[in-house]
Amino acid sequence: MDPLLKLLRENASLQPAQLAAMLNLPVAEVAAKVRAYEADQIILGYRTILDEERLGLDNVRAIIEVKITPEREGGFDRIAERIAKFREVRSCFLMSGGYDLLVQVEGHDLREVARFVAENLATIQGVLSTGTHFILKPYKEQGVLMSREQNEEKLAVTP
Repeated sequence: MDPLLKLLRENASLQPAQLAAMLNLPVAEVAAKVRAYEADQIILGYRTILDEERLGLDNVRAIIEVKITPEREGGFDRIAERIAKFREVRSCFLMSGGYDLLVQVEGHDLREVARFVAENLATIQGVLSTGTHFILKPYKEQGVLMSREQNEEKLAVTP
């Protein structure tokens, strides 16, 4: 993988000048490479990871296991692409194992997520079953630890 992409994958907020210094390349070359990766849809977007608890956000997230019947000449792709287009869906992956798709969804409350599953997801032709798991607390997201441990000084134990 291009070292530029590795750096951006770790920290997408790095500016072209910072990247250029880290890679020992001219700023114009780095900026051009980033624009080319974006145009070629190699870089698809940029995200910021937020501590939603500290922001007081009460959104509900769930992971849904979905079993589907593959379509003739379309396999899993058509159904997966249809599911991925719903606004509630944050991620959708084809999986190996006991189910076919892993779908991460987000809603304002439990009822909204349950309604999405019952009215939108489960009613799609080809969806055989779903299993919903609500996320209670994130500990690590996209490689980032969600809580920083406080450096607590421990008292020395002496005999």
